[in-house]
Amino acid sequence: MRSLRGAAVAVKSIRWAGLGGGLVLLALMCWALPAQAVTFRWSNDGDAVAMEPYFFNETFSLGFMSNVYDPFVIRDKDLKIAPSLAESWKRVDPLTWEVELRKGVKFHDGTPFTSADVVFSYNRVTSAGSDLKANFISIASVEATGPYTVVIKTKVPNPILLSYLTTWEIMSKKWCEDNKAVDVADIRKGQENFAIRHANGTGAFILVSREADVKTVLKRNPDWWGWKTGLGTSNVDEVVFTPIKQDATRVAALLSGDVDMIYSLPIQDAGRVKANGDKVYQQPETRTVFLGLDQKRDELLESDVKGKNPFKDRRVRLALYQAIDENSIVRSIMKGAATPATDMVVPFVTGFDPDMKRYPYDPDAAKKLLAEAGYPNGFSIGFDCPNDRYVNDAEICQAVTAMWAKIGVKANLLAQTKSIFFAKILARKTSAFMLGWTPATLDTLDALDNLLYTNDASNSMGRFNLGSFNSPKLDSLADQARTEFNVEKRTRLLQEGLDEAQREVATIPLHYQVVVWASSAKVDLTQLSTNYFEWYWVEKK
Repeated sequence: MRSLRGAAVAVKSIRWAGLGGGLVLLALMCWALPAQAVTFRWSNDGDAVAMEPYFFNETFSLGFMSNVYDPFVIRDKDLKIAPSLAESWKRVDPLTWEVELRKGVKFHDGTPFTSADVVFSYNRVTSAGSDLKANFISIASVEATGPYTVVIKTKVPNPILLSYLTTWEIMSKKWCEDNKAVDVADIRKGQENFAIRHANGTGAFILVSREADVKTVLKRNPDWWGWKTGLGTSNVDEVVFTPIKQDATRVAALLSGDVDMIYSLPIQDAGRVKANGDKVYQQPETRTVFLGLDQKRDELLESDVKGKNPFKDRRVRLALYQAIDENSIVRSIMKGAATPATDMVVPFVTGFDPDMKRYPYDPDAAKKLLAEAGYPNGFSIGFDCPNDRYVNDAEICQAVTAMWAKIGVKANLLAQTKSIFFAKILARKTSAFMLGWTPATLDTLDALDNLLYTNDASNSMGRFNLGSFNSPKLDSLADQARTEFNVEKRTRLLQEGLDEAQREVATIPLHYQVVVWASSAKVDLTQLSTNYFEWYWVEKK
């Protein structure tokens, strides 16, 4: 329990040490807004975990920081890959990419951006503590061949290399060295460094003050290259972000005009928001919400079953799957703002298998499976969920707990704020848990590599395979897809990987979320299905 306690203490210090960070940033706070300054105030039910872009591979945190740190390449409004700090690129041979970097870019502290920062960022993002290093598994080296040219060498041909680099936010070599933040603080070990609560990117907005879980203030970067190229269209001078955990309070803040935008919006409040003259944005998200089960330990941490692990038995995993009435969850809890998941990726991700079906809801079959596995009277387990990360997360877990109880499985639900929740499950101190996943590459291989691939010694592959599912067959299929350029053959390999995961009940897919945001009528913004929120597209009248 020592490592878990240390992680929780460190996460708590990250959340509440904002006062010290604010004092360090006092000088930055003494800036004057233009005479007709436009302030954009918005809220989410949770906060970014840290200001460090390699600390935690979570959509909200990565999206938040993409406004401060420019990614190597970006996705445009149509989710197509577009230039960012990498301005152009060409494939020299199957293993070599030559990239020309954008000239004239400066970090927020005035330091010029060069190829040295890209090489440094590569070494940093692939270091031990980085949560993004699985995205770089196919890269052998990144070398500077000029002040604005880098050459990327891959170990094997990679058909979707650039897709992996859309979440790679580039950091300043000098700033990290000056502030003793060369190494990434490891969230799984409860570590912290200067980059956790401070930032120095090249992006559209500059961090002014940070009080975790309370308020974060940023100002417009007038020198951002994106304003000059037309990428950025925002007229916002200041961004004020305030997490508001309670749905009712968050909606009330929008309706009263205290904030200009919120996400997520509870779907049941959409009518009230529209009646107030405000805007509602809604579309399918690329996220799959699912449940994971510890399939590695010989004895579960939180169970009355002693001397063995019931989750090692496929029949038990299938029983828990078939005990869940997902249609009821979508109808009653999600109010129709979700679609039951057939597998671990959404339909518009490359590699999705349209022929796959969910296992049917059948509590009688589930009871029979438990009896066959030797648990006719069921058993008890621990069940970890967040209460401020996914849409209706705690309510969903409460419903699942009730459904499992009907087949004799007593789940002792622990629903916590996401910082404490993630510290626990990332340390693999869990028996059953909820998780959501958005493949940053919009490709199934991302899900296979991160969620289902056997966790390796370096903790690169299978980094989020927190239930420790192990299938040599799935690993082999993923490895083959990694280097396959024939689209049809590659798609088939990815689908076979998903089929293997379903056949073995590696996880229990629940549903695909719908993205629901709301804003004042005075705000125009762009909603992406990735749930990234780019402030440089926000315009306020």
